[in-house]
Amino acid sequence: MLKLKNITKEYKAGDTSVTALRGVSIEFRKSEFVAILGQSGCGKTTMLNIIGGLDQYTDGDLIIGGKSTKEFNDADWDTYRNHSIGFVFQSYNLIPHQTVLSNVELALTLSGVPKQVRRRKAEEALRKVGLGDQLNKKPNQMSGGQMQRVAIARALVNDPEILLADEPTGALDSATSVQIMEILREIAQDKLVIMVTHNPELAEKYATRTIRLFDGQITDDSAPYRAEETRIIEKKDQKKVKKTSMSPLTALSLSMNNLMTKKTRTFLTSFAGSIGIIGIALILSLSNGINLFINRVQEDTLSGYPVKLQAESVDMTSLVTSMMNAADPDSMQISHELDAVYSNSVMANLLNSINSTEVTTNNLRSFYAYYKAHHDRFDPYLSAIQCSYHLGLNVYTKDTDGKIIKSDITALMEELQKAMGGAGAESMSSSMMSKSFSTFRVWEEMLPGKDGEPINMLLKQQYDVIYGTWPEAYNEIVLIVNENNEVSDLVLFSLGLKTVDEMKDVMMAAMGQQKTESKVDSWSYEDICAQEFKMVLSADLYQKNADGTYTDLSATETGLTYLYQNAERAVPLKVVGILRPNENAVASMMSGSIGYTSLLTDYIIRESEEKTVITEQLENEDTDIISGLPFKPETEIELTDEQKAENIKAYIVSLSNAEKASLYTSIASRAPEDYLEQTVSRQLSAMTREQIAFMMVQA
Repeated sequence: MLKLKNITKEYKAGDTSVTALRGVSIEFRKSEFVAILGQSGCGKTTMLNIIGGLDQYTDGDLIIGGKSTKEFNDADWDTYRNHSIGFVFQSYNLIPHQTVLSNVELALTLSGVPKQVRRRKAEEALRKVGLGDQLNKKPNQMSGGQMQRVAIARALVNDPEILLADEPTGALDSATSVQIMEILREIAQDKLVIMVTHNPELAEKYATRTIRLFDGQITDDSAPYRAEETRIIEKKDQKKVKKTSMSPLTALSLSMNNLMTKKTRTFLTSFAGSIGIIGIALILSLSNGINLFINRVQEDTLSGYPVKLQAESVDMTSLVTSMMNAADPDSMQISHELDAVYSNSVMANLLNSINSTEVTTNNLRSFYAYYKAHHDRFDPYLSAIQCSYHLGLNVYTKDTDGKIIKSDITALMEELQKAMGGAGAESMSSSMMSKSFSTFRVWEEMLPGKDGEPINMLLKQQYDVIYGTWPEAYNEIVLIVNENNEVSDLVLFSLGLKTVDEMKDVMMAAMGQQKTESKVDSWSYEDICAQEFKMVLSADLYQKNADGTYTDLSATETGLTYLYQNAERAVPLKVVGILRPNENAVASMMSGSIGYTSLLTDYIIRESEEKTVITEQLENEDTDIISGLPFKPETEIELTDEQKAENIKAYIVSLSNAEKASLYTSIASRAPEDYLEQTVSRQLSAMTREQIAFMMVQA
């Protein structure tokens, strides 16, 4: 039934090892009472633990029911301990807060036995050891002998084949020890009982077999097992055991019972644990929230400062450093004596510094081709990539007076300059005004998204749609207002909601230092989205003449009206939504007030490729097909004063009477005698030598 074959057990202690059993070989009968005697440290308990599966042997083999345990896994050992072995310990090992009945039931609970069945078996086991009337007592309400009998009942409740007892009477008086030994002897009539004890008298009186150990080896066996005693166990006599199992409901019930038994301890443990868990959760949430906020701030802030690759760039740091050194007298080397007044060529040095600054040229076409071929390497590190072509959109609309205007600040500045005059101090101030407004953008392409999406997700996080929808088609646009739902009067002019005359009145009043009343106007969302815009491709602005040259139709009101009403040349743009910066956005990436998608840019490029004026210009690289004249050469020959005078004379001769009158009117009130030369020279400076030569021949 049970056989130890050359069992060896070694315990490692650092670099040394201690041998507890040295080649123990022994076989046990199916039912007998075996007492194992020996001094402390001789290996008695180690041998008992190996038999019970509580400890693993180092070498040899433990054979159970004719089956080797060398290949046993954890589940096999659990099944063996739960169904084939019963343990009785010297210290009882009872659960103090459970009743006697619950302590005995616990062994059956691990086997998945139903509640009613395990209660009946537990009561039978307790009656067998004489505790049938003590079912509901706690272990601390019982004597040592009674607790040991509870331990025996717990060991027997599963009906094991082997009962292991480690010093079952070590903590009992002699009278109680006799009672326990009587119970064990009765059990040994149909089971194998193996007891470890230091009391040879009890062993001699009650045990049917005594084994003595010394220094890890068997020195004596009073009734050794003989081969002729081997009995073949038929399959019908073998007990089929199930794997150890416990239902989740039973496990939960035991856990709840354990928790409710010590309510104060459970509450304090739960309270302390909850404080720790809540504290950790708060720290993690706070840390995560701060990280998200920092990332959001970084994203929003950096979205307004993207990494830009330009076709031509100047190292501004080196330029500024060079200019500062050129303007700093202390950085110049003095090569003269301090005996007179000498000149310091600051202006020349500054200009030399500017001229010496190198301009870096980048091949953006090749770079973009490389990106498209290897975009998988870039995409994980990019929110979006945008190509800017400086399209100079030709978008027109009608103002409240029905006049067709270009939806652009530049056109407004030109009108204001005409109103203020074009010479002297007014001309200078208007030029400065034009430059100050040149950085103000009305139309701006929105950042595209990934995978062909027209709008980037970062843009959608920074802006809320307060009316309408996001644009999805190439001809759909949106108006962008500030956090107060406001747009500037410059944008209102571009939208056609303010006329040129209204803007002139405000500007002229400001120039005359007159105080103007601030009037707040408003328009409904529907009115804004009802505004009509027409876009004309740059190539469609020109009409081919009979002589092969081209005329800009937008230069005259009649031509502009024709373009605006021509369905083949004018592309309608529709305002589909109104955007406002999100209240949680730290910064916003859009600086313009009317946004369009990259789909419109792609449409303009695609449609322009086939236009006649563009294809002809590409075929004639040296000639301006608009005017029919050759392009201005890269280098110009310096003219003498005589040549300049001849050019001026030829230019005046070539003018018509009306043009001469206009020129005379503009300079008649000017005092300097050379103003005529300055005016004409300024106009000639925009002409090439070939154009001047052509003009002189015509004259």
